[in-house]
Amino acid sequence: MDQVRQLIAITHEYSILLILGVFAGLAVANLDHQLYEELVDYHLFGDQAKLFGHTITAHFLTNEIFMVFFFGIAAKEITVSLLPGGALNPVNKAVNPLLGTIGGVLGPAGLYLLLAFIFFGRGDDFAVVANGWAIPTATDIALAWLVARLVFGRGHPAVNFLLLLAVADDGIGLGIIAIFYPDPERPVMPVWLLLAAAGMGASFGLRRMGVQSWLPYIAIGGILSWVGLIKASIEPALALVPIVPFLPSSVAVIKGLTKPELGDEGLQAGMAANHHATGGRGPLDQFEHHLKGLVDVGLFFFAFANAGVPFGSINSVTFIVLTSLIVGKIVGISLFSWAGVKAGFPLPTGMDTRHLVLAGLIAGLGLTVALFVAGKAFPGPPYLDPAKMGAVLSGGVAVLAVAAGYILKIKGAGARNRGR
Repeated sequence: MDQVRQLIAITHEYSILLILGVFAGLAVANLDHQLYEELVDYHLFGDQAKLFGHTITAHFLTNEIFMVFFFGIAAKEITVSLLPGGALNPVNKAVNPLLGTIGGVLGPAGLYLLLAFIFFGRGDDFAVVANGWAIPTATDIALAWLVARLVFGRGHPAVNFLLLLAVADDGIGLGIIAIFYPDPERPVMPVWLLLAAAGMGASFGLRRMGVQSWLPYIAIGGILSWVGLIKASIEPALALVPIVPFLPSSVAVIKGLTKPELGDEGLQAGMAANHHATGGRGPLDQFEHHLKGLVDVGLFFFAFANAGVPFGSINSVTFIVLTSLIVGKIVGISLFSWAGVKAGFPLPTGMDTRHLVLAGLIAGLGLTVALFVAGKAFPGPPYLDPAKMGAVLSGGVAVLAVAAGYILKIKGAGARNRGR
């Protein structure tokens, strides 16, 4: 039994199922591409079964429903980092990574357009290729999170810095999809966002009432948010991002609300009461603890459904996407975060220029999210598969980052600096 638990722990720690899903998708797509397309587009409940106008395929379930929980757990990590004692508390500590996020969008997008002009500027295809400018703006949260923990070590402030940057980055990317890549069959309907706002209001009410289980927040607030987003024709995978921050943490719960202004004694009393009521875990921690196994399994299917690209599709567009992801992210994030430091918004304690540049490199892991954007930018041949291959090859950033971290002796350096 202990060996099984250890195996599960290793699988979770190193996102093994996600990596296996990438390789499985690539293998099936290259051995039998027709089979791959049939599996991804499989109608689980028949051709007539639809949910808010969307056919319920395997791809729909992984991208629009499962990823809700993945983004929710990512939102949990950010919420914890913003609580008293967190790496991004006080809130002004979050300003620098958010500035880095802007650079992580503008840098890759600008470089993509420049390279597209260099390769296609004199041809008729320039406008078509240029339409993919948003592909390298995305960061794969799951892999970036994994590689950051491998490179920096658990608890390093650069991990939370990169996590906040990646989630905000993907939030912007999904907003870009809604604005610049609208579905002609489903125009954006902002009025439905009132339903998402109602989900936030319901979650706030549950918190005020002191509800100490995560399930009502997700079942009520999360569902309202998801329906609101999908009806508004905005990516529903982000449905839990505005809901999870309302879940009470184990820091302190007084009448359902965190009260840091009560001082150390008040905080300690609240923590003791919450520890007794929740068995040591607040709803925020319970949410991750109960769902992390489901998310690990789901990541396999998500990667499989999005990473299947034929190897024979490599061309100049592949180079443009890959270069924009790696170089654009490093330059954009480093430059804008450095400007933030000069403007009086420092990096989190324990981070320096080396950590910043390395975080920028890790953010170049576009992979699955970039694959998603590529599908919106290019509806089909001849540029869809080459663009997807550039996103897949960005997975090689993991090797570069781990090697750079080893050479620079990065791991643990932040912890030593914080202890000084």
